[in-house]
Amino acid sequence: MSLQNDLTQKVIEAVKQLYQVDLPTVEFQPTRKDFEGDITVVVFPMLRLVKGNPVQIGTKIGEYLVENVDEVLKCNVVQGFLNIVIADSYYLNFFNSILTETDFGYVKSQSDDAVMVEYSSPNTNKPLHLGHIRNNLLGYSVAEILKASGKKVYKTQIINDRGIHICKSMLAWQKFGEGETPESSGLKGDHLVGKYYVAFDKAYKEQITELVESGTPKEKAKKEAPILLEAQEMLRKWEAGDDDVVALWKKMNGWVYDGFDITYKNLGVDFDTLYYESDTYLLGRDVVKDGLERGVFFKKEDGSVWIDLTEEGLDEKIVLRSDGTAVYMTQDIGTAIQRVTDHPDINGMVYTVGNEQDYHFKVLFLILKKLGYSWAEQLFHLSYGMVDLPSGKMKSREGTVVDADDLIKNMEDTAESISEELGKLDGYSKEEKKQLYRTIGLGALKYYILKVDPKKRILFNPEESVDFQGNTGPFIQYTYARIQSILRNADFNVSTTLDITMELHEKEKELLKQIQLFPETVQLAAENYSPALIANYTYDLVKEFNSFYQQVSILGETDEQKKNFRVQLSQKVGEVIRSAFRLLGINVPERM
Repeated sequence: MSLQNDLTQKVIEAVKQLYQVDLPTVEFQPTRKDFEGDITVVVFPMLRLVKGNPVQIGTKIGEYLVENVDEVLKCNVVQGFLNIVIADSYYLNFFNSILTETDFGYVKSQSDDAVMVEYSSPNTNKPLHLGHIRNNLLGYSVAEILKASGKKVYKTQIINDRGIHICKSMLAWQKFGEGETPESSGLKGDHLVGKYYVAFDKAYKEQITELVESGTPKEKAKKEAPILLEAQEMLRKWEAGDDDVVALWKKMNGWVYDGFDITYKNLGVDFDTLYYESDTYLLGRDVVKDGLERGVFFKKEDGSVWIDLTEEGLDEKIVLRSDGTAVYMTQDIGTAIQRVTDHPDINGMVYTVGNEQDYHFKVLFLILKKLGYSWAEQLFHLSYGMVDLPSGKMKSREGTVVDADDLIKNMEDTAESISEELGKLDGYSKEEKKQLYRTIGLGALKYYILKVDPKKRILFNPEESVDFQGNTGPFIQYTYARIQSILRNADFNVSTTLDITMELHEKEKELLKQIQLFPETVQLAAENYSPALIANYTYDLVKEFNSFYQQVSILGETDEQKKNFRVQLSQKVGEVIRSAFRLLGINVPERM
């Protein structure tokens, strides 16, 4: 149990004894730097139930705590704030208890109920881009945080491998490709297919222009451009199972999957299960028919099936067209049910999808609840904002998308350029330098994106992200490398337990307080599906360590007991940094 939990019980006990009032909650905050204390109880919220002067109430509670709680050394009251000084022995006992604990902050036992986290879910007509990077990093990190909090997690994606978009790339390759392959062109497969998606759009626009110039209204020209009609015909053939079209579809999708695998590996993300839209797009129709019989859905005069969500503040939503074909909502209903069928231990799902789909997921979750699925209460849309570059927005059809592979390479190059300028890599081999640039570049990219609350839009600046000062990945990585240097230079055993009668330096105490917050931060990040809480906790820990490093002698300390403790403390900070960054999918270098 944490100190805050212990103190909560004792404060409630104190108020009960002193004022005969049952206090439902106790509000804490860190003690302000200009006052003496380690943790502060805010008295003002109690005044709704406890009548009296807040200073007098705080003083009486403080006296009770000093008398009844061994860890409480003394208290002082400033207006309505009860500042509590905790004995050094408490922090040293805490440190002894975690000294040899591996993966401190992670819950070791796993829940029987599983959560499925969906992320990435790309279209197979183009490479992954900057938006996909935010999606992948968020989804992967949330999955890792949920695991660390004690959940069983399945990581998945649904690959959008069918529809008119892929037919456009296929048709353009047939018309203009001259048999080009990834091997013959030297292009990654997803890049090659994306090239023909852009080629289709170029030809389509040219045909629209020709039709308009010959007197066809523009809206009609958009619908009647010959290349679009051919793509639509190709889609019909695919749905009918035409051998040639299906063979081409399999070949070009295969190229894309090979390309995606390389990007995922470079990005450091993975999946436990894969779903394909070509397998799932017919799912859900039987569920709709069953729901229609049970009165969950209703049929309109034209034969289409809808659900009325107006009482819930939404609107009517179609779930089956008049010709009996499914819409995306039908497919998503069926896929969710199929996932629970495939993994019966699932008791919740997290969908990592951009905020333009907020309404879609409100409707989906509500429909699944109305259909009576208990796990539908545990569905969450991990909604996130767009990522922009200083150069502006991206458009995939026009080929102006910021490609994920190019961005990863650019981050490595930026890390190389800045590292070379700083001149800190003497004695590194060429291969060691290359690996370090990759670690720094990817760390900068991931941290810059994940430190921002998912709901916020991001303006991503590659140069700013690879700064070795401030709230950046490289700054934290550099601090970790500094700690490893301290450990390499410590020529003694640092695994012995500590004498709890030792007096702590103020900076040691502050660092221990920050370490103590890590398990709570992991749980909070899991509850809020927010890697930003982990990222910014790590930055606060690193700032605290650097303040400790600058003000307290470590290896130069003459008192052997203190020196031993400070090295142990540095080692534990390094372990927590590594653990926290693992949750963000970021590696840490041993040297920098």
